[in-house]
Amino acid sequence: MAGDFRWQNGFIAVDWGTTNRRAWMVAAGGQAHEILDDSLGVLKIEDGGFPAEIASIRQHHGEEPVLLAGMIGSNRGWIEAPYVPAPASLDAIVAAIRWPQDGVGIVPGVSYRSGRDADVMRGEEVQIFGALAEELAPRDGLLCHPGTHAKWVRMESGAIGPFRSVMTGELFSTLSRHGILIDRLQEDVFPNDDFRAGAEHGLAHDDLTAELFSIRARYLLGVGACDNASYASGLLIGADVRIGLAFGGTGPIALIGRPDLTALYAEALRLAGRDATQIDGEHAFLLGARAIAERLT
Repeated sequence: MAGDFRWQNGFIAVDWGTTNRRAWMVAAGGQAHEILDDSLGVLKIEDGGFPAEIASIRQHHGEEPVLLAGMIGSNRGWIEAPYVPAPASLDAIVAAIRWPQDGVGIVPGVSYRSGRDADVMRGEEVQIFGALAEELAPRDGLLCHPGTHAKWVRMESGAIGPFRSVMTGELFSTLSRHGILIDRLQEDVFPNDDFRAGAEHGLAHDDLTAELFSIRARYLLGVGACDNASYASGLLIGADVRIGLAFGGTGPIALIGRPDLTALYAEALRLAGRDATQIDGEHAFLLGARAIAERLT
C-alpha cells in the first residue's frame, strides 16, 4: 500500500526499462534532480534481487517513497502490474498501482483490444499524463511517442483511447546491426534532404521492404549517391507516420520523447501537411510522476 508515507514531501521516481534505468529525487515543490542513470535494466536483475536494489537506492538517497514505472511492472520485472484497459484515465492508472512494499508502488501499463486488434504500453502512459497535466498535449486529439516502439495514441476526454505501436526504432536498429545494409546505416541521422526524400517515399508508397533493399542496389550500381542512414530513417518514419495518421484528426500532433527523435517525426509530419508540438520525454515523465504522487497523498 501507499502506507503512511507523505508523498507530498518528496519521493523517488524511477523509469526502469528492459536494459536501462533512471531515477530522480522529486522534492516537495516539484523540483527534481537525477540520482541514477545506469544500464541495470530489469533483465539484469537476478531472481529475487529487486528488494535489494530498492534498499540500495534508499540507503544512498533517503527513505522517501518510491514510484516505479516501465518494464519493472512487466512479466519480466519485479511484480507484474496488470494492464489497465483503454480507455484509461489517470485515476484508473493510480487505482491499479501494485504495492510490493509499503511506500513502493509500480505503475501499471495500458492495454487496448478491439476484435483482433491488440496493443500494450508500459512507461509511456506516465509521460502522456505528465504532458496532459501541464496542458502540453490535448485532452482530445492525436499524440505520438517516438522510440523503439513508437506509440500513436488517440486521447479521448483526457483518457488514453485506442493506440497502435510501430516497431520503427527497433527495425532501424536491427537493420544497422544485421543483414546487408549494415555498412550503409552507420552514419548519424539528420533531417536533411535525404531524410526528407525517404520520408516522402514512405508517406506515399506501400513498398517499405522493397525500397529498403533498393538502398543496397542503388549503392552497388552507383545510382543516386546519398546519405543512406538518413534516407532509411526517413523511409521508416514516413511509413510510421502514414500508419499514425490513419487515426484521423486535424489538429496539431503532440510528440513526446527524446528531442532528436521528436524532431525527425516533426519533419515527417510537416511533409505530410500536419503541425506538431514537441515535448521532452524526460520532462513529461517527471510531470507524470508528480501527477500520480499528488493522488497518493
